[in-house]
Amino acid sequence: MQTVYEVDAIQRRCESLRREGKTIGLVPTMGAFHEGHLSLIRSARAENDIVVASIFVNPIQFARGEDFDNYPRDLQGDLAQAERAGVDLVFVPSAEEIYPTGFQTYLDVAELTEGLCGASRPGHFRGVATVVVKLFNLVKPHRAYFGQKDYQQSLVVQRLAADLNMDIEIVLLPTVRESDGLAMSSRNVRLTPEERRAASVLYASLRLAKERVEAGERSTKVLLDAVRMMIETEPLARIEYIALCDPETLKSFDRIEGSMLAALAVRFGSTRLIDNLLIIPS
Repeated sequence: MQTVYEVDAIQRRCESLRREGKTIGLVPTMGAFHEGHLSLIRSARAENDIVVASIFVNPIQFARGEDFDNYPRDLQGDLAQAERAGVDLVFVPSAEEIYPTGFQTYLDVAELTEGLCGASRPGHFRGVATVVVKLFNLVKPHRAYFGQKDYQQSLVVQRLAADLNMDIEIVLLPTVRESDGLAMSSRNVRLTPEERRAASVLYASLRLAKERVEAGERSTKVLLDAVRMMIETEPLARIEYIALCDPETLKSFDRIEGSMLAALAVRFGSTRLIDNLLIIPS
């Protein structure tokens, strides 16, 4: 496995690999690897000749007052896990490499970023879209791998790839969960033992919505109330949003007629967790 730190070096290496006819799979990450990241790497390994993983905590997707400085980082641990999982190239740029002096070009995806995390984290998806397009331009992957836990992010990436006519396949893979259902996240390590126990209510509340829909409930107001009431049984939980929306447009509706995305963001202490569940009525 090779570790590359410079923009020019990763671009030259990947261009050379493409000229050799190699297929490239990219797994963009912010590091602090867990099983969710490794599942993306394993899929990329199975489907491509070359696997590239990027490790970059992107400063422009964090607003002032968010947890950029405290975001979990474990580069040496990540590199060891990446090598064991079969990564060929790890790209670990500095912020100055990605955003050099004079940088002033940013990307916005409009409607998909208006609700959910976009409403509570203004500018977040502008930062995501900008860094993803930079990574795509540098690595020129045939496929890029993302997890369903960050569902809104995956839709944004799919939209920008389509709108900008990028010759790349966006692969979305299922959320990987702990034994009690909590979605794996790099931020989970920041939970206290009490907060970690309380956080299991998130998946339980999403499952409740699914069970109610399967039992015939079609009112989103009734479902939202049920999810909220379950989460509020945990005193440590502070709800940021709960949403029931169209899984393609992320628009809300009053009654369920087809597939629905249940999504939420909840804080436990200083740690913000997100989760979602795709619900398809029978």
